[in-house]
Amino acid sequence: MIMGNIVSPGQDMGGSARGLYIGFGKRILDILFAAAALLILSPVVLACATAIYVDSRGSIFYAQWRVGRNGVPFRIIKLRTMVRGADTQGSRLTASGDPRITRVGRILRRTKLDELPQLLNVLRGDMSLVGPRPELPEYVAKYTARERKILDVKPGITGPASLTYIDEETVLARSSNREQFYINHLMRDKLATDLAYCRTISLSNDVAIILRTAASLFHVFRGQKSPVPQDHFEAANKDATTGQFGLSLIEQVAQKGTHAEFEGKL
Repeated sequence: MIMGNIVSPGQDMGGSARGLYIGFGKRILDILFAAAALLILSPVVLACATAIYVDSRGSIFYAQWRVGRNGVPFRIIKLRTMVRGADTQGSRLTASGDPRITRVGRILRRTKLDELPQLLNVLRGDMSLVGPRPELPEYVAKYTARERKILDVKPGITGPASLTYIDEETVLARSSNREQFYINHLMRDKLATDLAYCRTISLSNDVAIILRTAASLFHVFRGQKSPVPQDHFEAANKDATTGQFGLSLIEQVAQKGTHAEFEGKL
């Protein structure tokens, strides 16, 4: 059952069938799909791991602290796409053309193959197949009270906001101040999109999102870019302001060490 005020099986979800899916079916779907996908895609993961090992020094896997359901932190697992120690060499945000991204990393990020290890996060129960993307602790610290309701739901590998901004790095690359643009524009829009999803969680919606994700990735593999809302390209070229939140919160979170990252073989 989803906690908080986002979903109420007897009200917002519109029936016991949806409530049953939220309480049990979603987790069953996660386990079955993630296990099957890992088995089928294991040769792809092995090929990617080999390419990473040959291409650059450092570990094959990369784990980063994210905020999960109910605000509980967990380590999201990815294939490494950046140089060793990249988190100490620049912004926490990554845009297209970032020099920290390796040659193999550029391919993995463009095709989203670096996300495949997150199927392990799904099996462990940290994540779901479909849901809001888990955010870094320092950005969660900037959520409003309403936006924090997103934490009532288990984060996902894909979701409506992930599909809308499947080419997010290109949007960020066009911004003169990526940090402020992300906080004041991109993050707010993604949260609004995912909050709307949380109010209508159902098996049919989740299956539709999974199929749309597969279709989007198919276009990516064919070399076609998925569309991103034009207004965000325009907003990216404007100077953003920090508004009521301020950058001090990032510094406070950093001082507490809640955004610690590590690299290592898992």
